[in-house]
Amino acid sequence: MRAAADVHGTLRRHGGILRRSRRDRRTCGKPRVACEAETNWSRAMVENDVRHFLHLDDFSKDELSAMLQRASEVKAKIKGGDRSFQPFKGMSMAMIFTKPSMRTRVSFETGFHLLGGHAVYLGPNDIGIGKREATKDVARVLSRYNDLIMARLFAHQDLIDLAQYSTVPIINGLTDYNHPCQLMADALTIKEHFGRVDGIKMVYIGDGNNMVHSMLRLAAVFPMEFVCCCPESYVPDPTTVKRAMDAGFSKIEISHSPMDAVKGADVIYTDVWASMGQKEEAEQRRKDFTGFQVNMALMDAAGPQCKFMHCLPAERGVECTDEVIESNRSIVFDEAENRMHAQNAVMLYSLDC
Repeated sequence: MRAAADVHGTLRRHGGILRRSRRDRRTCGKPRVACEAETNWSRAMVENDVRHFLHLDDFSKDELSAMLQRASEVKAKIKGGDRSFQPFKGMSMAMIFTKPSMRTRVSFETGFHLLGGHAVYLGPNDIGIGKREATKDVARVLSRYNDLIMARLFAHQDLIDLAQYSTVPIINGLTDYNHPCQLMADALTIKEHFGRVDGIKMVYIGDGNNMVHSMLRLAAVFPMEFVCCCPESYVPDPTTVKRAMDAGFSKIEISHSPMDAVKGADVIYTDVWASMGQKEEAEQRRKDFTGFQVNMALMDAAGPQCKFMHCLPAERGVECTDEVIESNRSIVFDEAENRMHAQNAVMLYSLDC
């Protein structure tokens, strides 16, 4: 977990808030006036005319709740066939991918298009970020062409550098450290199925990876009970765990016993045991994660109220059984659909639409 610890050091040096102005940026409407109740982060974002979306706890509960409400409203328009809402008309978004993805690319590109904009895909060989060209140069150039930049990256430091030097909003589409857009989709899905996010008991079974870091940072904003159940050698970054605990909103627990952890859970969540860049460890990880598969016995131990979630792609028969993912307790495809709707709301917020 050394990389994650280094990330926190970098965030402290930058104050956790990275921003730059763009004098000639087009806006979707009238400039937003910050009220006294807003956080310093929001006030700074408005004053500098740029709103990055890097970590969930960079925002207040009210701000994230407003984004979720906006996601629901715009989702209803799209699902109802209404294509009249075109806030991104005449705008462009650059999408930087050092990690390939089906859901991230299609959800962002389709969502931006449905709301009137044009998205440009830049794959791993198109830029060579940090190798063929310095990250800060990429940020400066792309922000002169585009209104928004979404980045799905390996190194979190590359995201921090993009945000530091960009004059337009940077949206974190995933890094090895966290995945805030996925958690926005998860929160929207939980709200749809349970009517709330507050007070939910979410139990994550698996590797203490970037998904767990995102859940912890969500728990630093929304009060909930969050349990990360993982083998002892796969715990999440301790600084992020402490951050969530110190926020004082949620009950946070690290467990190593799946059957004990899931009791009373509203949501059981899992992810692949070997993420992209870890596939050479897959065989060893399967041995290390013996007993951590989500199956119907584990779902039953949680209780009849429990739903199953997975950020996808899933390795069926490995971290979860086919029976669970195909059961009526699975909401993974609602969750996948909500990537687009939650991200639409994030983009609307970042572009002040």
